[in-house]
Amino acid sequence: MSITLDRRSALPLIGLGVMSGVVGYNMRPDTIPTVLSPVSIMGAKDYSADLLDILYRGVMACGLNVTGKRVLLKPNLVEYDPNTPINTDPRFVAAAVELFRKLGAAEVRIGEGPGHRRDSWAVAEEAGYRELIPDFDKIFVDLNRDDVVAVQGFEEPEFFFSKSLLAADLIVSLAKMKTHHWAGVTLSMKNFFGLVPGCVYGWPKNILHYKGIDSSIIELNRLFPNSFAIVDGIMGMEGNGPIQGTGLQAGVVVMGNDMVAVDSTCCRLMKIDPGKIGHLKNAQHLGYWAATHIEQRGERIEAYAKPFGLMKDFAHLRLDA
Repeated sequence: MSITLDRRSALPLIGLGVMSGVVGYNMRPDTIPTVLSPVSIMGAKDYSADLLDILYRGVMACGLNVTGKRVLLKPNLVEYDPNTPINTDPRFVAAAVELFRKLGAAEVRIGEGPGHRRDSWAVAEEAGYRELIPDFDKIFVDLNRDDVVAVQGFEEPEFFFSKSLLAADLIVSLAKMKTHHWAGVTLSMKNFFGLVPGCVYGWPKNILHYKGIDSSIIELNRLFPNSFAIVDGIMGMEGNGPIQGTGLQAGVVVMGNDMVAVDSTCCRLMKIDPGKIGHLKNAQHLGYWAATHIEQRGERIEAYAKPFGLMKDFAHLRLDA
């Protein structure tokens, strides 16, 4: 696919006021704000689709501009099981690398800090990243073992993060659409758990569990508002996610600059009530979870929504429960 930006393609974006970061928030879900968070839903039957074109149309619909920016792509790379779609598909990540290069990013890197496996390179090898993503070895940074810098966060004067992470102008959460046996769902916001360096805080990032999963998700997203979400829902996971569930072909890609709005839209596609997901319900200072606050672009939710299987203890999360 050849990407060119001309005046005609740019005109629909003028006046959106959408950049990396969220445009504004409202504490009342029954009140329609003057500016809505755009979230794009694009259909993709499988990974043989023209992923570059799909991603391009989706990010353009959300008004993202990455010209001259240092972009860090953060996939969900956790474990490898050939029978279970645990990770963001390497073909999806490869398309994202190509997209952001074509859109004029000054630098495009891939960064991940797996929470279960200590050898990030071995997981990348097993999951097909090194084989299917061009220049992977040159652009990948292991966020678990990279040099770290202290920032203030988690109510502590010093909390350490990767130097490469902190140098990025834009962090793109290339999440996987999955259920989660503790958080209910794991999408673009939960994907930020991989930003915490294991070399400092151990495996599987136990400090985040001690501080509370929902509160840790919210704090990580507060610390890194320079973000954009692209959720791989082409093949998702249901049941005992995020590792031991089963695959479910949802056939969608969901994108937007408001991570709360993106994940709430993903929930509705999964037939899950976002208002019952703790880290979404309690993140109203970061973005919108109510449908009245979100401007849906691209495909309609109704055209792609299908119920993701939930563990028995999470049946109450259903939209119709």
